[in-house]
Amino acid sequence: MRLRLDISYDGTAFRGWATQPQLRTVQGEVESALATILRLDVAPQLTCAGRTDAGVHARGQVAHVDLDGVDPPTLERRLRRLLPDDIALRALTVAPEGFDARFSALERRYVYRLCDAPAGPDPLTRSVVVGWNRTLDVDAMNAAAAHLVGEHDFAAFCKRREGATTIRTLLELHTVRDGHLLATTVRADAFCHSMVRALMGALVAVGEGRHRAEWSGEILAGAVRDARVKVMPAHGLVLEEVVYPDDAGLSARALESRRRRDE
Repeated sequence: MRLRLDISYDGTAFRGWATQPQLRTVQGEVESALATILRLDVAPQLTCAGRTDAGVHARGQVAHVDLDGVDPPTLERRLRRLLPDDIALRALTVAPEGFDARFSALERRYVYRLCDAPAGPDPLTRSVVVGWNRTLDVDAMNAAAAHLVGEHDFAAFCKRREGATTIRTLLELHTVRDGHLLATTVRADAFCHSMVRALMGALVAVGEGRHRAEWSGEILAGAVRDARVKVMPAHGLVLEEVVYPDDAGLSARALESRRRRDE
């Protein structure tokens, strides 16, 4: 039986999603809890929609796990009791046929939050909002973003992984201001390692007036990491949502995604 888990977490005290020896991770905590409940010597392995980095938060993470002989409502109830306070299991359901949390996804939506108030962000939100000590020009940031939207090789904004493609389709990159709070929505079919925070680094550089809007496109065309692009702090980033096709399109989407990753 394949189960879908919808999960939220405060990433502050985690070294990211993916399990790492001797380090506290979201995947490690959930898998350990499952192993305890099911009395397994080896924890079942979760597959997630997007491996968030250390310090990154999630409101809408999705994962799947394959288990035999479990009652989903009972497992959901017991798992909620056992998980730590900084992880919330929003739902645990039987996944439809063909569902794959990673490969069936159509898009992921992140939001990055900044505050450019002279006093810094509200102390009650400091774990999810990055303080910035210079006023940012939102119009300039959006002009720079326009050069990045679409299907491109985002090697200039990614940490390369052996054998992995850096071609992605960026569907939306747009910043709005509410007082001193800036929220940048970033949507794509998938993301490379550190891609969102590097994109934000380019937008902030333009927003500060250090570069013209066209500079972001020039960085993209260079296809190599540029030291002038700052990778922004992790704690301002939240995985808000993962979007999937209807049940009939899950298998086809998974096959298409796997093919693109292998190209």
